[in-house]
Amino acid sequence: MTQSTETETSELVLAERHGAVLLLTLNRPERLNAWNIPLQERYFALLDAAEADPGVRVVVVTGAGRGFCAGADMEDLSQLGTVDPDTFGQLPGRPRERPLSFRKPLIAAINGPVAGLGLVQALYCDLRFTTPQAKFTTAFARRGLIAEYGIAWLLPRLVGPSRALDLLMSARVVLGEEALALGLVDRVRPAESLLADALAYAADLAENCSPRSMALIKQQVFQALDSDLPTAVALSTKLMHESFRHPDSAEGVHSYLERRPPRFEPLESA
Repeated sequence: MTQSTETETSELVLAERHGAVLLLTLNRPERLNAWNIPLQERYFALLDAAEADPGVRVVVVTGAGRGFCAGADMEDLSQLGTVDPDTFGQLPGRPRERPLSFRKPLIAAINGPVAGLGLVQALYCDLRFTTPQAKFTTAFARRGLIAEYGIAWLLPRLVGPSRALDLLMSARVVLGEEALALGLVDRVRPAESLLADALAYAADLAENCSPRSMALIKQQVFQALDSDLPTAVALSTKLMHESFRHPDSAEGVHSYLERRPPRFEPLESA
């Protein structure tokens, strides 16, 4: 790879530190940040680096320009007939749903249109902030495609089966307030304060919540989606007993009693 190509790749997703929060910006604004393999590779590599960096406690992802992500790049889609479907979009060592296994909080600040694969990536995040004007669409049915990249598993768990079928079969456009009412997003903020509000929320997590606790809570929630109540209770009992012996538990209590910010340990390597 030439130096110029490396520079171009590094610019596809920008990384900017805000204390213990890492801001990642999808950066193809001239194409509404349409998703392609180089962008995916850069984004996943940055997630890997953030997970390994003890100084990063929360990640926020947004889009450059007026959109979040318009979905798969149509130039790539036009050539799908000549590509091996078993390898398209697959990176060595990283599954397509890599963001779902990210152990730290991952927050989407959806600043504009989000469609198809872009919507899937937003749903892979733990929380979603958006604006009233942002447009959401699954898009797949209007491109002759199916519910891709696990959205048929994710969407019903967020909005329920009938609403998921509505969004998937019609591929209609939903604006920010309806997205909130449906359960697609968690916060609606004015466009001018969206990113600042998402970063402030992330900073609160980074400053006041145990990285270990948040990672384990994410693990519990995703495992509970496919288990029964007794299994979830048994896991929580095991993890609770382990947490009592971890330094973060004592620090959480002492910081509360001493009326000071907690000093929790960085997340340990998996």
